[in-house]
Amino acid sequence: MILLAVASAGAYGIADFLGGTASRKANVFRVVAISAPASLLVEVLLLPLLGARWNAGSLGWGAVSGIASAFAFALFYYALASGPMTIMAPITAVVSAALPVLVGLVAGERLSAAGIAGLPVAVCAIVLVTVKRDFAVAVVSRRAVVVAFLAGAAIALQLIMLHQAPHDSGVAPLIVGRTVSSLILLGAVVAMRRRIGSGRPPIVLAAAAGCLDSLANLFFLLASRAGLLSVSAAIVALYPVATVVLARVMIKEQIRGVQWLGLTTAVVGVVLLSQT
Repeated sequence: MILLAVASAGAYGIADFLGGTASRKANVFRVVAISAPASLLVEVLLLPLLGARWNAGSLGWGAVSGIASAFAFALFYYALASGPMTIMAPITAVVSAALPVLVGLVAGERLSAAGIAGLPVAVCAIVLVTVKRDFAVAVVSRRAVVVAFLAGAAIALQLIMLHQAPHDSGVAPLIVGRTVSSLILLGAVVAMRRRIGSGRPPIVLAAAAGCLDSLANLFFLLASRAGLLSVSAAIVALYPVATVVLARVMIKEQIRGVQWLGLTTAVVGVVLLSQT
């Protein structure tokens, strides 16, 4: 379960890096027009391997998760456009971790002493790994902070809804959810086609981001089915670690001392959570 959650966090982090890079070269909605169908294709290809049960639970929870996914995507990028990423990203990540953890604990999940200690360590890691020097002095509007909280809540809702789907439903909730989110996002592209310009996004980057996002959803779903929602969600929310590391390796972005501390703290948090 822990390895699946870590794989999910890594896939989300890499997908964010690729999607963010693609969005620098074209409007984000044009990037979505490629990444959304690509992500749906991956899940359809997984159908023969993992199977699916098309019952009311998988259809209903999958559809709700798809709606949450569409809003999460739009709100997340709006948050990044409204304030510094170094502040918006940790707010979103912490909220997306905290809500599923609370839901899991309220539902009766019980953590070991190490697991209880690992939750705040993981939250600290999320914040530290995304902090830069200008974190304390940046001026952020109240609206930007609210949008970041809403983005985190939408991400959390998507994870919670996927976890609620029947555990024997295979990839059915993923396919339903991605179909719904793709239709919503593609509809937004059509409706806003005059406002988003005609720039052509990098197809390979956009498609790769969508494929990795699908794999991240799959890994999370399998992790939450095999273990606790609270633990899986806390580990998945460490996705900024992968983004930071990839930025350092691929585009030589500097990692400051506090971020190295965050990477180390993330490892400690995962080890503690794995003891649950």
